[in-house]
Parts: sequence; C-alpha cells; structure tokens
Amino acid sequence: ELMTKAQQARENAYAPYSRFRVGAALQLASGEIVLGSNQENAAFPSGLCAERVAVFNAGANFPNETITAIAITVRAENHEVSEAIAPCGACRQSLAEYEQKQKSPIAIYFMGETGEIIKVASVMDLLPIGFDAKYL
Repeated sequence: ELMTKAQQARENAYAPYSRFRVGAALQLASGEIVLGSNQENAAFPSGLCAERVAVFNAGANFPNETITAIAITVRAENHEVSEAIAPCGACRQSLAEYEQKQKSPIAIYFMGETGEIIKVASVMDLLPIGFDAKYL
C-alpha cells in the first residue's frame, strides 16, 4: 500500500528539466500517510527531492509523530527505469537526522518504475559513516 501511494505521489512531481519523476510516501506511527514528490526549479539547486518534501511535510504538520517507513519510486519520461533507485546523499542525511531526532529507525523501501523493491531497515544501512550533531 505504501509503495502504491508513492507511485500516486510520483505523478504530482514537477520535473520539467530532468523529466525524472520521484514519489515518496511515508508512514507515521499513527498510520497517517504523508506524500511528497520532487519539485524542480530553473534556479538549480533550488528544487527539492520527493523524500525531503515528504519528511519535511511530516515534520511541519505532524511534529510529534514518529516516521516508521518511507517508500520511494521513480519514473523517467524518456526511458524505463527497472532497477531500484536509492535516495540521494542529501535525502539520506535528512532521513538520518529524523532517525536521530525520533530515536528510532525508518524502514526504507525503494524501486524503479518497475522491478524489484529493495528494503533496508534504517537509513544507516545506506549511510554507514554519517555526519550528525555530535560533531558540531
């Protein structure tokens, strides 16, 4: 169900430059689902990735809720993406910040437009040597 919501969110992407649509759906502990899609801007890098749109939306509108999982999917307008596409470094770092803030992992499910869904238990599986507030 979460990946289906991410696929629906992907269709709301504003991607006139890359033509690469990304959708994200995250689940809160309450069961609420929060969506995000990538939003591009001609003044690069002013756009925002789908994962961060969803996470920041949840942080702004459900500040005391725990994020339990996020599903991410993509679609390119000029070719089929059949391999799973993991979050970019900035999104990994943002997810790591929220894991630290809420003191619990966020399961991540990601796929291409078609093909296998990959699951990791925590963003730290994708960002093993991360930067966090303890270094500041």
